[in-house]
Amino acid sequence: MLELSILGFLFEEPLHGYELKERIKALSGHVRPVSDGALYPAITRLVAAGRLDQHTEPGNGAAPRRILSLTEKGRADLLERLRHPKQAEITDQVRFNTLLAFLRHLPDPREQAAVLRRRQEFLLTPASFFYRDGAPVRAEEAGDLFRQGMLRVARATGEAEREWLAEAIARLDTATR
Repeated sequence: MLELSILGFLFEEPLHGYELKERIKALSGHVRPVSDGALYPAITRLVAAGRLDQHTEPGNGAAPRRILSLTEKGRADLLERLRHPKQAEITDQVRFNTLLAFLRHLPDPREQAAVLRRRQEFLLTPASFFYRDGAPVRAEEAGDLFRQGMLRVARATGEAEREWLAEAIARLDTATR
């Protein structure tokens, strides 16, 4: 998820490390904060792999800033990650939101729709936070106020997401005709 965010934001424009960290934090930091101890080693790995380029520019009255930009290899890597996301990037809500943030960079609406269809298929599978005798527990069966709340919110969110996915897929399908 971190590398996808790095590649995605740098696909849009070159950034220095602090700006990149702030954008990643805004995208998912409230749920999964990004630390310097995770970000800068990931950047180093991507530079070593030839996916990022870096150069320094004078800072605003401070130390020089390291500016990061995406290489052609990095662009190709991002597009491949978007075309073929890992299953966890489809099933985990935070990871899926990260994927959605950059899915517009795929140039083919059919490829975009294929990713959305994977999420749609996942959401059509009955699931719950709680199970009884191997079956998902519905909000009405939860037995306590707090679990009922969790399940009701999850159901409403799932319904809204399924509705949006159907609309988005229909628009993308129309765009390919």
